[in-house]
Formats: sequence, C-alpha cells, structure tokens
Amino acid sequence: MAKRETSYEAWLREEGIPVVAGYGIEDVTVLPRAAWKRTGGRGAYIELKGMEGFTGMYVGEIPPGGALNPENHLYEKLIYILRGVGATEIWSAGEEKRKMHFEWQQGSLFAIPLNTRHRMINGSNEPAIFLAVTSAPLMIDLLHNMAFVLGCDYKFDDRFDGQPDYFVAKNERREIGGFFNWESNFIADARGALVDPSEAKGFGVRITSFDMGGSTLVGHIAEWPVGRYHKAHFHQGGAILLILRSEGYTLMWPQEAGMRPYRSGHGDQVVRVDWREGSVFSPPSGWFHQHFNTGKAPARQLAFRYSGQSGKYLLGCWRAINKEGVRTSTREGGTLIEYEDEDPRIRQDFEAAAKRAGVAMEMPRFNYVAL
Repeated sequence: MAKRETSYEAWLREEGIPVVAGYGIEDVTVLPRAAWKRTGGRGAYIELKGMEGFTGMYVGEIPPGGALNPENHLYEKLIYILRGVGATEIWSAGEEKRKMHFEWQQGSLFAIPLNTRHRMINGSNEPAIFLAVTSAPLMIDLLHNMAFVLGCDYKFDDRFDGQPDYFVAKNERREIGGFFNWESNFIADARGALVDPSEAKGFGVRITSFDMGGSTLVGHIAEWPVGRYHKAHFHQGGAILLILRSEGYTLMWPQEAGMRPYRSGHGDQVVRVDWREGSVFSPPSGWFHQHFNTGKAPARQLAFRYSGQSGKYLLGCWRAINKEGVRTSTREGGTLIEYEDEDPRIRQDFEAAAKRAGVAMEMPRFNYVAL
C-alpha cells in the first residue's frame, strides 16, 4: 500500500526543492540546494525521523548582494544564520510605511513574529545561508489551505506591533521550571552567548532556554565540557538539535529497549549519530538520547522545540509524553536516567571514544545500582 501524504508533505513536493531525510545530517551547509521559485533564493527541506510532523526545517540561501521575496505565513519560524551577514525587513499587513529592519551575522538567532511580512537581504558578495525551523507541519495539516496559510492579512498585534526595540538584544532571564529562561527576540551570536548552570542534566552541563516572538516554538542553548556527557532522557518528538561547536556523538534508543539496552540484549536498537559543527539531528518521540563530547573544545548545541515546563506559553501536548519533565529522574516519574542507572557500557564506550580522539575523560566515578 502506498504511503498517504499529509497536506504538509504534499506541499513540500510541490515546492520543487530537495527534501533530505534521515536520523541526522552531518553538515547542513553542504546540502544540495535548488532554485526556489517561491522565495527567490535556493533551498532544501530537511525531514528527520524525529520531527514527526511537529516541526518543519529547511536550509535557505540568499544570493550574493541579493534578497529573497517578501513572504508571510500562519506558522511560527525561528532562524539561525549559518553563514554570512545581512538584514531582515519586517512589517505588518498594510503597513509598509512602518517597515523596520535589523541586521544579522553568522551565529545570529531570531524569530519571525506570526504572519508578519518579512524579507531577508544579503549584505555581502558571498551567498548567505540560514537554517529555519517552523511549526508549518502542524498548521498546514490542520488548515490544509495554502492560500490562507500564506495569504492571510490578519495582524497579530500581541506578537508584533512595529515596536522600534523589538529586535534589540535583551538579557532578561528568570527561572521557570528549573531552567533559566531568556526572553529576547534577537540573539546576536548564539555561539558565544552566556549559558546558565544546569547540573541536573549532567556533570558540568549548562543550559539556557529562550522565548522569542511570543511563540510556542522555542528552544535552548546547551554547553558541556570536554570529556563529558549528558544524562540520557526522552521527550516528545519535533525537537531539532543543531551543533554549534566541537564534535562527538549522540545515542538514541526506544523506551522498549529499556534503560539499559545493551544489558537487556537490545543493543541493536541503539542508533548512533556522529556530529560536528553544522550537524542536525532529531530524536523520535519517547526515545532516550544522550550526548557525548569527544572534541577538544566545550560542546555547544542549539535546540529548537515546543514550549514545555520552561517556556512562557505551555503547549498542552507536551505534558502527555514528558511526564514530570526532562530534569526529573525516572525514579520520580520523570524522563531522565541518572548516571547510576544507565547502562555501564555507555561509559565504557565513551571512555574508549575519548581515548581514540586524544581527549581525557573527565566524568566522575559513580556506582551502578541494581535495576
């Protein structure tokens, strides 16, 4: 039986640019991109297994000294600049005279407020490349009317009303759900932004969540030292992870394989994704995943996801699979495996991988408990 298309999948096919699939992509900047009539640039869509119709993603290219076509849409969008410098013009329907703009560079991260008109401009003589993560699959599958999704004139004043300081970087942080949450519609360089301690996720881990554009599509920046790794955890699908610094690997496995997949004889279900700067991957719903830094610099990761316990706006379906949260141990009803509860082979394999990479393993000693 032929696989039925969702409305979103049918739209991707009609867009006429490549659609790249898999568990992960080693380097999004080198994906083959094709001329994209709708945007006036070049691009490629990315459909990773863990995105599951929750999130959409594409790589866009702006020609040297050129600009993309203006667009607006009834889905949320976060943009990270992979290469280049330039600016974005933004305005509300019927308010071209109030058009404003802000400048960006490599490493910049920002949100396009819902349904605002916007145009991206390349400020150099080299192609500018960006990664966009969207809520398009949810909205398009729900509405299945592209003329409305791409042509609605409604102005969401609560999201954007032409405020002159809307894209001025801010540093307003407060603790929500155990994470420090950063409210700023523009981050000048996510590669060097301050991240806050979050040791509950792992030894030496630092994490700062961010809210942008009044969206439920949010994210966080995570960093952890050389020779260390995160605790395994799971959450709903749709989360997308982009590596900003260092190299290493991530292990992913379904809950059915158990908290100790190798010990339980299900090691064949463990998927390994190797990563470096520019890599993206997406763990499927309910799959444990664990990140390992074998590089010679602190690893930094940019995560795109829907708002949960640490976000300003709670997306209800987040609670269905995330239970008590990704910072809460499985011992207490959460989704986080403590180091003492993990499969002993995980540490053994990491120690061997670090040695091959010429990196000293800096993990503390812990005693495994009987499960």
